[in-house]
Amino acid sequence: MSMVESAVSKNIIERVKKICLSPDAEWGVIDGESASTASLMTGYVIPLAAVSAVAAFIGRSVVGVSLPFVGGTYRAPFVSGLVVAVLSVVLTVVGVMVCAFVIDALAPMFGAQKNNMQAMKVAAYAPTAGWVAGILQIIPALAVLAVLGGLYTLYVLYLGLPKLMKCPPDKAVGYTVVVVLATIVIFFVVSMVSTMFLVNPLAPNLVQ
Repeated sequence: MSMVESAVSKNIIERVKKICLSPDAEWGVIDGESASTASLMTGYVIPLAAVSAVAAFIGRSVVGVSLPFVGGTYRAPFVSGLVVAVLSVVLTVVGVMVCAFVIDALAPMFGAQKNNMQAMKVAAYAPTAGWVAGILQIIPALAVLAVLGGLYTLYVLYLGLPKLMKCPPDKAVGYTVVVVLATIVIFFVVSMVSTMFLVNPLAPNLVQ
């Protein structure tokens, strides 16, 4: 059993596959599901965010980042790496909740239906591809490819917003763009706050 399979249930894995491979159809299924904030967080968001955080921790503190112009490999201090991993999961949860609030708050502006639970489902499931791609951080040289997961996340969000929030087709693009911009800002802030904890002198952690 792989690290990912041991960290998340089969149900989560199936949902991840469907959201990544057939997002439009899966949003239709999600639309009719009953859920709660607690179930979404503990049963989906936290496990996936944790897998991504652990991969990043291994990449930064165990494998290390090659510094071609300086020479050697930089490894973030073990304790700092753990702090960042835990903090990133916590901030991801906060970020998802804030995104859900933004989605719901903007709904009337675009003729969509205000529905906090539907907004929470959009915010919780849309970043799936980004979290899955985050596993690539276990090999720092491949971490840049995680950006592709982030871009796909925007597409999944675009498909999910109109379907779950019921906005008119002619306003769907504008609604999506505004939410996407707000989401980018939120997760950029989350990333920056997390990265601040990695600021340490290079010398003690530089391996020739």
